[in-house]
Amino acid sequence: MRNAALMLGIIGGLIGLIVGFFSFGYTEFVDWFGEIPDVAEQVENRTLIRTVSFLAPLLAIAGGAMARSNALVGGILLLLSAAGMYHAFGFNVFTMFPEGMTALAGILALAAGKPDTPKSHF
Repeated sequence: MRNAALMLGIIGGLIGLIVGFFSFGYTEFVDWFGEIPDVAEQVENRTLIRTVSFLAPLLAIAGGAMARSNALVGGILLLLSAAGMYHAFGFNVFTMFPEGMTALAGILALAAGKPDTPKSHF
């Protein structure tokens, strides 16, 4: 389960990186060129979009990387990443895979209650 969490977390983080890059770029584009009515209008909470565009993929990649060695912390980071993406971007065709992958990876990491070492994280 920890290996699946590792792979899903990293892949979800990389796809989230693409979504974050375009979301941040869109807000910067509208700031630079101004709003075009009914075509390109600024988002309601620009700071939230920019912050989550940067932090959520980082949390997903870091959580996925930690899933094998420290499943509890990795799972929490993955779930925070999925929740942040959902809060900022909602659930749509562009975010369903990064959100779904990171949420599933977080659940799998937390479900890995007994790591290879005798000490469990629960």
